[in-house]
Amino acid sequence: MRDGLLVAASAVALSLFILPLATPATADPIGVVAAENFYGELAEAIGGTHVAVSAILSNPDADPHLFEASPSTARALADADIVIANGADYDPWMEKMLSASPRPNRTELVAADLTGHKSGDNPHLWYDPPTLPAVAKALAAALAKRDPADAADFAANLQNFDASLQPVVEKIAAIKSAHAGIEVTATEPVFGYMAAALGFKMLNDSFQLAVMNDTEPSPSQVAGFEASLKSGEAKILFYNSQVTDDTTTRLLALAKASHVPVVGVTEMAPADTTIPAWFSGQLDAVADALK
Repeated sequence: MRDGLLVAASAVALSLFILPLATPATADPIGVVAAENFYGELAEAIGGTHVAVSAILSNPDADPHLFEASPSTARALADADIVIANGADYDPWMEKMLSASPRPNRTELVAADLTGHKSGDNPHLWYDPPTLPAVAKALAAALAKRDPADAADFAANLQNFDASLQPVVEKIAAIKSAHAGIEVTATEPVFGYMAAALGFKMLNDSFQLAVMNDTEPSPSQVAGFEASLKSGEAKILFYNSQVTDDTTTRLLALAKASHVPVVGVTEMAPADTTIPAWFSGQLDAVADALK
């Protein structure tokens, strides 16, 4: 269900996705390649000046599902000391490309493996509050193994990273305390784990899965979704602001006409922000929508 113009624009943008995230101060930095930019930011936070980090998917305005690996992607992964992937079928090209360029001493960290998720689960794992701390902990251990002399730095950076997420944890707790049990809906399951952490009841799951898998929702799924907006049953409509099409536009208009607050969320972290600021901004939007 992708608009043709979006597909074309995304393909062009995605061809430029590998971006350097940090210039290390050390002479022999540990090379880290992250599939997604938020894992890249995490790697910068944990590795500090001891790492050189690149992220493959970095454009917050493009659809990550349209990504096609390029020779530059292959070279970056072939040279990496550590790679970080999401897994759970979100970035399947990573496994294929790593298999095509084996490196015996390369460390591969997969968020799904670290958090007990598997193929078929909602792949937007970074919105599940335990995910980023788990990846950060595993990365700190991997870096310390490669660079024991700087292990204390990695441990301190891990502690600081976890502390930076504490305001997010507190906002989640506050919203859950005040609004647990409310019914919400979404055009895609991007925010699903966070909605669950907030104690919300998610409506129209089958519709969301159809859209995520690029298949046409059935007439009954569409009718059920529209009814949840018209009736006011859904108190918030979450939508993936990176992926809009005719159906999404129509549902957003219907939500507005039905006085249902709309909250946009993204799959990639916006430019010039931090992970805590990214999450906090979306949680603030949720809190405002429930006032």
